[in-house]
Order: sequence, then C-alpha cells, then structure tokens
Amino acid sequence: QVQLVESGGGLVQPGGSLRLSCAASGRIFRINAMGWYRQAPGKQRELVAVISSSNTINYADSVKGRFTVSRDYAKNMVYLHMNSLKPEDTAVYYCNGNLRAVDDTNLRNYWGQGTQVTVSS
Repeated sequence: QVQLVESGGGLVQPGGSLRLSCAASGRIFRINAMGWYRQAPGKQRELVAVISSSNTINYADSVKGRFTVSRDYAKNMVYLHMNSLKPEDTAVYYCNGNLRAVDDTNLRNYWGQGTQVTVSS
C-alpha cells in the first residue's frame, strides 16, 4: 500500500511564507513525478507545481517566481516553498505522486489527504 502524507499548512498573512512537505511511503517500486495541486472553494483542482524524475519542473503561471518545488529522492519527499503569498493562494493543497507500486505494472496517480493553506490578514 502506498501513502502520501502532507504537512506544513496553516494561516499566514499576505506577503508571508510557508513550506509544505509531503512524504511518500509504502511498497513503492519507482516514483516518476511528484508535485502539488490545489483546490479553492467552488473551483476545480489545479496544478501548482510538478517535478519529474529528470528534474523537469513545471509551475502554474500564477505561482511562477513565488513558489519553488523541490524533491529529496532518497527520502521520497517533495516540498513546496511558498513566498509572497496572496489571498488568492488560499486553498487545500494536495500532494501528488505519479508512481509505480511494487505489486503493480503501471504508473498511477496517488494523492495525499490535503492540507489547508489560508492567506489572510
């Protein structure tokens, strides 16, 4: 069984910073990409940032220059450093892992439970 567990959300003032962490654990054969998505109330889930196993990184236009995604390959972790936060960044942030489990032959998307980020004064 594979699990992704996020941590690091919370309440922050506009202009502030937060760091989210996500750890993938369980019977993992190979991780292709890891990243972050978010979902604000009444909106669809959207990509925030993703980093592949070859270190190719994609960011949503709305977070470029403010957010940085990174991975610790040895620990199966992914991080999201968020700076200059804005009220419109308020959302539940979900960790995503595109990976192959030991007892599987295909890459699949696995999700964390989500962590709330609220940007407000």
